[in-house]
Amino acid sequence: MPHTDVLSQISIAIVAATLAAILARLLKQPIILGYIAAGLLVGPTEGFGLISMDSVQPIAELGLILLLFMIGLEIDLRKLLEAGRMLVSAGVGQFVICLALGLGFWSLLGFSARGPDYSGLYLAVACALSSTMIVVKLLYDKFELDTTAGRLSLGILVFQDLWAILFLAFQKDLADPRVSILLVSLGKGVLLLVASFVISRFVLPSVFRSIAKVPELMVIGALGWCFGVAMFAAWLGLSREMGALVAGIALSTFPYSLDVIAKIISLRDFFITLFFVTLGARIPRPTVEVVLIALLGSGFVIVSRFLSVAPILHLTRAGSRASVITSLNLGQISEFSLVICTLGLALGHIDERALSIVVIMLIITAVVSTYAIQYNYQLYNWLVHPVIKRTGMAELPHQSLSGHHEMPSEVVFLGFARTTSSLLHDMLQMNPGIAERVGVVDFNPVVKEELDRRGIRSTYGDISHPDSLHHIGIHHAKVLVSTVQDSLLKGTSNLRMIQQLRAMAPAARIIVTAEQFELAREMYRDGASYVFVPRLMSPRDLARVVLVSLTRDPEDERRVANFELETRVEVLP
Repeated sequence: MPHTDVLSQISIAIVAATLAAILARLLKQPIILGYIAAGLLVGPTEGFGLISMDSVQPIAELGLILLLFMIGLEIDLRKLLEAGRMLVSAGVGQFVICLALGLGFWSLLGFSARGPDYSGLYLAVACALSSTMIVVKLLYDKFELDTTAGRLSLGILVFQDLWAILFLAFQKDLADPRVSILLVSLGKGVLLLVASFVISRFVLPSVFRSIAKVPELMVIGALGWCFGVAMFAAWLGLSREMGALVAGIALSTFPYSLDVIAKIISLRDFFITLFFVTLGARIPRPTVEVVLIALLGSGFVIVSRFLSVAPILHLTRAGSRASVITSLNLGQISEFSLVICTLGLALGHIDERALSIVVIMLIITAVVSTYAIQYNYQLYNWLVHPVIKRTGMAELPHQSLSGHHEMPSEVVFLGFARTTSSLLHDMLQMNPGIAERVGVVDFNPVVKEELDRRGIRSTYGDISHPDSLHHIGIHHAKVLVSTVQDSLLKGTSNLRMIQQLRAMAPAARIIVTAEQFELAREMYRDGASYVFVPRLMSPRDLARVVLVSLTRDPEDERRVANFELETRVEVLP
């Protein structure tokens, strides 16, 4: 097919996905459902046949690789190792119990877990995984990521990703599960992991450190690493998707991972949209039997979460509230389940009927889960808490998850130049305890190393990129400070940052820098809490303003600064 036809079909897929996503948003449903619905409408199976699978599928596979790469980037193995007994028990027990229950449940419905049809096994695995995309988005919107139930939900999701990786390692050899074949597959997986982690330990740090000052090179370097490991995995006979996951995990502990995630999101979203559109395009018209089975399976997913998550968390003294709400949060199947089943269909392990069941279950559980998470505390108070009180079960005090979450900084420096260095020095002299409340965002690795050595919290990030700031979590900060002059900034300006920061952190006090008097006046009009003009004041003067801004709005200081701006009549304003 001509190249222009491929472009036109991609355009049709994206336009259809956009319209369907807007409709899903208006109906307060997960956007992923809109993408699948768009595929149904424009696909060749049950839709209008506006797109050809042969043209769009190879491009959509890029989205799958990027999705798994980013899932790997968000798996922090160090934090898993530091996690307490509660999280480890839930992360291991949930999947094992759900898988065992799933094998029994699907066998009762006539799905075999033994070859040549492995539908029962795939359906059981699909039901054991929850949606990171749905859970994180909804909990973030509700500001519940930092609650005990939110942290437990995220921790269990990370363990589920690890279980999925293990399944991917053996997926190709399910049709011939001889011990020798499995050992060879295990050896290939170990080789992939060892090679990737050795390179990430001894080679990549110096490579990324050398390019860290150029954010564009950082992104292309991370993508090069992703596709390089994916190609190595394919050469070993493993899936490219597994290689992308391993590549992400190998980079997850790097200080650059958050910035890479933020910058790849847009690229991933474009390609993953095509993936879900093509997935919807492949779904045959569901029969009454398939819909009924999917309804039963959806009910099983919700029940199995309560049977596998709540008892373990309660036994490890998470408390009944956190145990029940975590179970509610995880009551859906994952987009990762679709990935695994799509690969299973390509390998001939399952048929289109099994994939249709998984897709319909995703739709049902995503809709139900949207409302369950939105009203999780109300559901607990209305339905569960009265039962607990009648049975005499006590609400146990919850444990904290050591090492799993860092409190955000109250003062965040956006960029770190010499003026910022002087400002930090003066603030520490005035109040030595402020060091524990300060954080820095900058893409200079030398600065980060020195700040880490001094015990100052620092994050590698590009302050010109809003998604980087969003992932870092600046919305928690009380004071946001930019002392880097516009002439040194790349891709943004202090004036532009005022609007971005005000949208992301409406309660924060924003301090920016201006070199010209008129620009400073404009910044005040745009909502800056204070404007630092280097030619009129010293870093020590600004240090006092920052410390004041921690406790109150610097209204008096702003009035004095404004008065000086209005009364100065210089030759070069």
